[in-house]
Amino acid sequence: MSILVIAEHGNTALKAATFNTVACAVKIGAQLGAEIHVLVAGAGCAAAAQAATTLAGVTKVKLADAPHYADQTAENLAALLVANAAGYTHILAPATTFGKNLLPRVAALLDVAQISEICGVDFTDTSFSTFVRPIYAGNALATVKSVDPVKIITVRTTAFDAVGQGGSAPVEAIAAGPDLGLTQLVGRELTKSVRPELGAAKVIVSGGRGLASSENYHALLEPLADKLNAALGASRAAVDAGFVPNDYQVGQTGKIVAPQLYIAIGISGAIQHLAGMKDSKVIVAINKDADAPIFQVADYGLVGDLFQLVPELTAAV
Repeated sequence: MSILVIAEHGNTALKAATFNTVACAVKIGAQLGAEIHVLVAGAGCAAAAQAATTLAGVTKVKLADAPHYADQTAENLAALLVANAAGYTHILAPATTFGKNLLPRVAALLDVAQISEICGVDFTDTSFSTFVRPIYAGNALATVKSVDPVKIITVRTTAFDAVGQGGSAPVEAIAAGPDLGLTQLVGRELTKSVRPELGAAKVIVSGGRGLASSENYHALLEPLADKLNAALGASRAAVDAGFVPNDYQVGQTGKIVAPQLYIAIGISGAIQHLAGMKDSKVIVAINKDADAPIFQVADYGLVGDLFQLVPELTAAV
């Protein structure tokens, strides 16, 4: 009896979401008495596989290294997973763009249902087939039970603390599947920043439509973020208005974050935005509208003109 975690990585290193997904798998495996295997599929990805061997609780790392896995296209990876799914009771991936693109294909090919974005496991169910997942933009939690022979699961990574080091799992090379040739990655446009990555940052400074322009967003928020060594985020309204690129977006249709400190500036607190950040440990809101919904989830709130308050806050830090 084993559980398989699909590693999200950049061929040279594991991405942060993998650590949280392994933590979820380890919790299930400890109760079920199952081994935890990690699949690393890529090209020239031996370093990522070696990093996976050191994760606490991992008993085996499976490595599929082939040129057609370099870009980790979902079609080729799904075929590889289906060919190696036998013997696994649970197959997990992070509920990131990577996991959301890959696992529905695997579930369809295996003719089972996918359980999306779980944030909890019902450990009173001895078969570990009952899971908790958010619905209605995170305003309600649904408890769902799967009767499928293999559970295909994406994991909300903010719900599980990252797994630590201390493992010494062996690496097992597995045969690569065929190159289906269905898709080809033409190019990537990546935003480069000296600041922490949004999904893994401990502090996030986020701005909304109240900033009024892209110039104001950068002039007011960047000095504060620099002092706090914080990542920059934004509401959908700010992204739609063109203040920042869409990879800054926090919310139901953006990135789900849970930093130690989240500072929301000029953000009213639409339900879609709250769904992406309300699990933050401490939330600070600055808004001129005292009735803004953001204050309902904020631990600390400042009601006033952000163009005056933010520079004062930056100077005081």
